[in-house]
Amino acid sequence: MASAAAVVLAGLAGAAPAQAQTTLLNVSYDPTRELYRQINEVFQAKWKKDTGEDVVVRTSHGGSGGQANKVIEGLEADVVTLGIASDIDLIARETGLIPKDWREKLPNHGLPYTSTVVFVVRKGNPKNIRNWDDLVRDDVKIITPNPKTSAGGRWNFLSAWGFVLDHGGDDAKAREFVTKFYKNVPVLDPGARGSTISFAQRDLGDVLPAWENEAHLILSEFGAEKFDIVVPPFSISAEPPVALVVGNVDKKGTRKAAEAYLDFLYSPEAQTIIAKNWYRPSRPETVAAGGVPEFQKLKLFRAEDKFGDWATIQKRFFGESSVFDEISKAIAQK
Repeated sequence: MASAAAVVLAGLAGAAPAQAQTTLLNVSYDPTRELYRQINEVFQAKWKKDTGEDVVVRTSHGGSGGQANKVIEGLEADVVTLGIASDIDLIARETGLIPKDWREKLPNHGLPYTSTVVFVVRKGNPKNIRNWDDLVRDDVKIITPNPKTSAGGRWNFLSAWGFVLDHGGDDAKAREFVTKFYKNVPVLDPGARGSTISFAQRDLGDVLPAWENEAHLILSEFGAEKFDIVVPPFSISAEPPVALVVGNVDKKGTRKAAEAYLDFLYSPEAQTIIAKNWYRPSRPETVAAGGVPEFQKLKLFRAEDKFGDWATIQKRFFGESSVFDEISKAIAQK
């Protein structure tokens, strides 16, 4: 008669091996928390249905520049979905974990969605803020994140500079304008979500230049009776890209799932989620009808068309001894 232990061992020998769960880490920027919570849930269910395997997608959020530095310092991201191309370029340059031609590896140069900068103001718009030149008036206080650490902060900076160039000014006029802009900023939070909290919860400032999706989130989360959104007639095409962290996925054995995750962002299901979260989908023709917002049209410019490639933009405006550093020093000395 076989012992109980032998019976158990025989049963284990004949059982199908348990499948290991795949875990992906998406290192993202501040305002995508709600977006990726929804996308991750749908992707996980789809992966299980298509493959029979379990996958869990975890997401890390923070100021885009800070998030890039965490990956450089060793945070094992499988994918990065950051707020600005220069942050992914930095990871590629400093670590080699991402190929330098990462933008050519996915559709639309690694952009499953875009956004723009709009203004959130107090209900009724008491300061009558309509366009970028209203933000540099002496009676207006601006809440914006630090462009050294936040992609949203960099888009706001570039929007203000581009506004002056679009309206006939030169770089000297743009510098003067942006200096006035930052003189009106009482606090520079490290990330866009921190600026949202300063404006919406701490009641600081008169206007919050914000990602379009973040602006609508403020109305839904903090009350449409408290805030209004002003869409300026001119703004920037904010382009938050995504990329595979090749060095990490190959080391971890997660390439298949990570590539499928990024591909999923371009699918009709994900594009519909993207639109419902007030990001501008890169494939609007695939978005399901019904319940999707209509995006307001405005004149948009691309940073690279006006300022050069991202290496040039980053070094000139936001690197060490950059224009922003010079502006900050000049303001501090007065």
